Amino acid sequence: MQTAKRLDSISEYYFSQKLREIDELNRQGKNVINLGIGSPDQPPHADVIRVLQEESAKPNVHGYQSYKGSPILRKAISEWYKKWYVVELDPDTEILPLIGSKEGIMHICMTYFEEGLAVLVPNPGYPTYSSAVKLSGATPVYYDLLEENNYQPDFDKLEKIIQTSDYRIKGIFVNYPQMPTGQLPTKELFEKLVAFGRKNNMLVIHDNPYSFILPRWLSGDEPMSLLSVDNAKECVVELNSLSKSHNMAGWRVGMLCGAKKRVDEVLRFKSNMDSGMFLPLQLAAAKALSLGHDWYEQVNAVYRKRREKVFQLLDSLHCKYSKNQAGLFVWSKINERFKDSYDFSDHVLYNSFLFITPGGIFGSNGEKYIRVSLCATEEKIEEATQRIINN
Repeated sequence: MQTAKRLDSISEYYFSQKLREIDELNRQGKNVINLGIGSPDQPPHADVIRVLQEESAKPNVHGYQSYKGSPILRKAISEWYKKWYVVELDPDTEILPLIGSKEGIMHICMTYFEEGLAVLVPNPGYPTYSSAVKLSGATPVYYDLLEENNYQPDFDKLEKIIQTSDYRIKGIFVNYPQMPTGQLPTKELFEKLVAFGRKNNMLVIHDNPYSFILPRWLSGDEPMSLLSVDNAKECVVELNSLSKSHNMAGWRVGMLCGAKKRVDEVLRFKSNMDSGMFLPLQLAAAKALSLGHDWYEQVNAVYRKRREKVFQLLDSLHCKYSKNQAGLFVWSKINERFKDSYDFSDHVLYNSFLFITPGGIFGSNGEKYIRVSLCATEEKIEEATQRIINN
């Protein structure tokens, strides 16, 4: 039995391979400290867990659910967007709950892209964008995000890519606060992205899971949604998630937001792929979305302290980094004596038994960088730093 041709250009996810390698080192007693993966290690709010427990104990909540999600969850998403992003969304027609936003990336690609089409994908960027585009049959066309340009697209170069491409380019993936670079968005950037999408009749897919993690808005600004730009719904769909903002990565609760037509089109594909989420989980997610400023400040207070420890760790590795980053990671330029990020990451792994993600997995523009996760205790980060100093 042979695999389908659609898998020919898809390799096993990097972390899937690397975790096996780390498991083998741990079996040898090396006790590897993992600062590579962004899986929040803090629990959700106690009231969210309580709602899940109480609702799960009811006898009438265990059946199939609506493909469009519970009206209670959709209303909670709508209110959350209005309160924090100042974006009006009709809960009945402009919101589609998802089993995690990663699912939404695949659904969008399978709904809109196919062989003969192309999609602009950021370099560096989340590897799933490229994989999902390839699985749809379309071709990823990479556009550069560079440190000297604050990791923002060069729109003149994007226009040239469109003019010279052998394919019809039908979409663009964007992601701010950007992963892996931590670059924050600006209103001007978002306005340019919407103008670009409208001019080129292109779907702009904004992946927005990090806007509540260490953002500037705690100092006065609000978290930002691309849908806040005038006329954005004409060309934008936005993915969001409770994984990072509410410490619910394993719960798999995300959302797609956009115009009714876009939601209906994606639902045509999604409804043939899965069913609605467990109702008690949806009700608990609605409770999470109702939490106030104190919740986000509590989460970020922990991450701010950890980030200071990561800065110290990076200093011990003689890496260069900006302190003006948002999100769950710190992006840093590697020590120049190493060939590339993989060489650097393996050196740290096998000499200090510390795993740090090589930036090269996010694209060629990440080959001289590393990404360090904040999802470990201060004590673990301090221990990792001491291992580096001792080696």
